[in-house]
Amino acid sequence: MTEQRNILLIEPNYKNKYPPIGLMKIATYHKKLNDNVKFFKGDLKNLVLSQMAENCINKFYKIDNEREWNNSFSLIRDFIKSRKPTVLEELDLSTSKYNALLHNSIYSFADTYRKKDYRNFPKWDRIYITTLFTFYWKITIEAIHYAKHLVKTQDQIMVGGVLASLLHKEVEEETGIKPHEGLLDKPGMLDPDLPKAKKLIVDNLPLDYSILDEIDYVYPTGSAYFTFMTKGCTRKCAFCSVPILEPTYKPKIDTIDKFAEIKEIYGEQQHLLLMDNNVLASPKFPEIIQEIKNMGFYKGATYIEPNQLDIAVKNLKEGLNDKAYIRRSYRLLHDLLKKLRGERQQNFYNILDEYKLIKFETTSKKGILNAYEKLKEAYERFRRKTSRQRFVDFNQGTDARYVTDEIMKLISEIPIRPLRIAFDYWSMREQYGNAVHLAAKYGIKELSNYILYNFKDTPEELYYRLKFNINLGEELDIHIFSFPMKYIPLFSEDAKNRSYIGEKWNKKYIRAIQSVLNVTKGIVAPGRSFFEKAFGKNLAEFQEILHMPETYIVYRYFFDGLGMTGEWRKVYYSLTEKEKEFAFQLIESNNFPNYQAKTKNKKILALLKHYTIKREDVKDVKEKDLNYQKTKSYFNKLIEKDCFTNLTLAYEFE
Repeated sequence: MTEQRNILLIEPNYKNKYPPIGLMKIATYHKKLNDNVKFFKGDLKNLVLSQMAENCINKFYKIDNEREWNNSFSLIRDFIKSRKPTVLEELDLSTSKYNALLHNSIYSFADTYRKKDYRNFPKWDRIYITTLFTFYWKITIEAIHYAKHLVKTQDQIMVGGVLASLLHKEVEEETGIKPHEGLLDKPGMLDPDLPKAKKLIVDNLPLDYSILDEIDYVYPTGSAYFTFMTKGCTRKCAFCSVPILEPTYKPKIDTIDKFAEIKEIYGEQQHLLLMDNNVLASPKFPEIIQEIKNMGFYKGATYIEPNQLDIAVKNLKEGLNDKAYIRRSYRLLHDLLKKLRGERQQNFYNILDEYKLIKFETTSKKGILNAYEKLKEAYERFRRKTSRQRFVDFNQGTDARYVTDEIMKLISEIPIRPLRIAFDYWSMREQYGNAVHLAAKYGIKELSNYILYNFKDTPEELYYRLKFNINLGEELDIHIFSFPMKYIPLFSEDAKNRSYIGEKWNKKYIRAIQSVLNVTKGIVAPGRSFFEKAFGKNLAEFQEILHMPETYIVYRYFFDGLGMTGEWRKVYYSLTEKEKEFAFQLIESNNFPNYQAKTKNKKILALLKHYTIKREDVKDVKEKDLNYQKTKSYFNKLIEKDCFTNLTLAYEFE
């Protein structure tokens, strides 16, 4: 019989919107092999700290089992981290007759943590680290280096995902760890010597949703199935990583069985998020639409959330993932407690108190299962049971070049929201416009639009595409939300951060676009009035905004009101062509310290003076610019209320 292994799954401590699908499949894989699996996202120092606190508690129980040491987890962890005498006083070890032994033990753990004595850190048999965007290079590499101290042998660190596949040579050179490139789409790739593993293809396994409840981080996806209907893409776009990550296009992959298994274990989910990179290219698209409808996502489909406490307790009884379902049960019970009022709330609280479920530290599997019989009737009665609409989201966007009347009719038969259509460059406006017209023809009113910029396009072409959407929205009486996304190279040093400037762009233009989008969190909303104020009524006004001081762009109304924007504009338009050429060189470099030394021309100096006013220099402007506050509030509410808008936001605005 194979020895049970301790497996750690790590997602580096960056902000991201989707849960790590690869790790969720790997969790399923290792549980099928009867291994212990833990998922962590965050600062790995906190993982070590929590592990050491758990080990310290285990030692305390061996020394003195008459006290509930689990109830003191936070104090023990805090002392190991800080060694503060006040924390130790609050822990009050003196109540035990084994006081001296307990003191020696906790100080030993604190010394190990302070000295970073990695030899005594808890060790894992294997660690998996997922990677995402290449510009998360620094934080990802730091996670890999730290993980080396937590694994028994470094050859058991497995690194995979987007960054690992695109910059595999750089990762190996930097860390000494050879990453996995591409998919885990063949049997036995992780454990070729284990007979049971030879039958498992990781990429085909259902996702383990339970691991998401092991962490504090909350992904904005909400209740949703994550799956693929196809893999890969038929295109070979130079700006896209898909041909490298998924080189073989698969027009249809098995989904329905995995969907049923997820539904059985984790309960029915509200939405369907399809991560396909080019689903419309599939000749089996009619079959895909039918399967989506068979899964319960037909036009007008609604959803009533199942009893989540029942699901959590069922999975606790089955031992599916105790840590996750203790946390989930605790959260569900306390969420309902906050909603109850009066005597009902007091009665509910009393039962939680009776079974030590008031504080998370004292919450146990036994306590939850024992309290469940007394709580389940109230939970079922007062939990949310309102009917809600279901939606399907082809989240990676659809390819306008494949859209036909027949395909759009099929899309309209499912509750698509929003329909995402890529508009990557201005020359595809005819195909894109045709797709939008067909969407409107079949009653699809909400569209979302990824707009790539800073690649081979010009700033003017970005403006044309954004305005094209405004015109289409008015013409067809539909809503198109545009989301400009700044191009970052896939390879080389340029891929490792967000500072890349395209050949036809410059730093000032990039900063100007980001300043406009800063207020709206990256969203270009439908509506001509907002668009024209943000980007200009015409190309001349857009060019003006590109050259305008950043602070004047962000706090447009405030500086307009002071007359300072008018002063800038007056000087800006007074320049001769020769003066303008020289001034633009300075402005487009976006570097204004010591600007007086660069020219003696009084008009140019008067113009450049406006660029020295930084946002941090006018901290109270946010409160004074009421339009800024109003716009910011509108878009914040839009994001909070609509998870699909949140999911589309580009990384610059996370």
